[in-house]
Amino acid sequence: MDIRAIGMGLAFALMWSSAFTSARIIVADASPMFALSLRYLVSGLIGIAIARALGQTWHLTRAQWRSTIVFGFLQNAVYLGLFFIAMQTIEASFAAIIASTMPLMVAFAAWAFMGERLGKMGLAGLVAGLGGVVLIMGARINQGVDIAGVVMCVIGVLALTIATLTVRSASSGGNLLMVVGLQMLVGCAVLTVATLALETPRVDMSWPLALAFIYTCLVPGLLATFVWFLLVGRIGATRAATFHFLNPFFGVAIAAFLLGEALGPRDVLGVAIIAAGILAVQISRQKAA
Repeated sequence: MDIRAIGMGLAFALMWSSAFTSARIIVADASPMFALSLRYLVSGLIGIAIARALGQTWHLTRAQWRSTIVFGFLQNAVYLGLFFIAMQTIEASFAAIIASTMPLMVAFAAWAFMGERLGKMGLAGLVAGLGGVVLIMGARINQGVDIAGVVMCVIGVLALTIATLTVRSASSGGNLLMVVGLQMLVGCAVLTVATLALETPRVDMSWPLALAFIYTCLVPGLLATFVWFLLVGRIGATRAATFHFLNPFFGVAIAAFLLGEALGPRDVLGVAIIAAGILAVQISRQKAA
């Protein structure tokens, strides 16, 4: 892994982790599905415009169209849609911790259902990661966390896990920024329908809302996704996923710094255990590949 790949991985982890804090700010002043659908509309149109300016085309391969639709639905609409709804009642740091378990779920599903080899280190990492989650969950439940919000986050991570396992060809065939932009528009379309059916749109304009919305559209929404596809194309999905071990640390640190969210000793210990578990799993998967 070269220096450029390491830099891309660190940048992706930081941008991805920051999305939970900006989302928490957004849903404080706007209805979640409406805000997220509008975010996807803005991010998608900007991405497509830049892609066209760079000479990219929306004449994608069949595999890329399949990836675009599946990722747009499962990742953008289901995963982030549920997280936005949940973050009306749960803290950004807790949402980031739940989301960071995705590599563990992917590794477990690949080992249990797809015959992927996972050595003793990987299995130990899975057990450790689960232990870290249980430790944090126990502490938060005792503090009165919203169970419905937790369940929505877990379902969202399962949707992202399925997307990650079933779609591996989005970065092949070029036109990466166009793929990212079109994925955003798929998410926008699905969430617009959900908004009309299930939600009364609400926006209470404020500077924190405006700044968080702009940041979310441009950085976690557009730039982070693009960097991820570049990273996967450069070093492969398994090695790129190693950087997810940083997400619990970054997610918790950003939420604590910007939102003042309190962290107890069990939270800190649980985050460290989850991160170590993710790292162990990803190292084991690399050795088995």
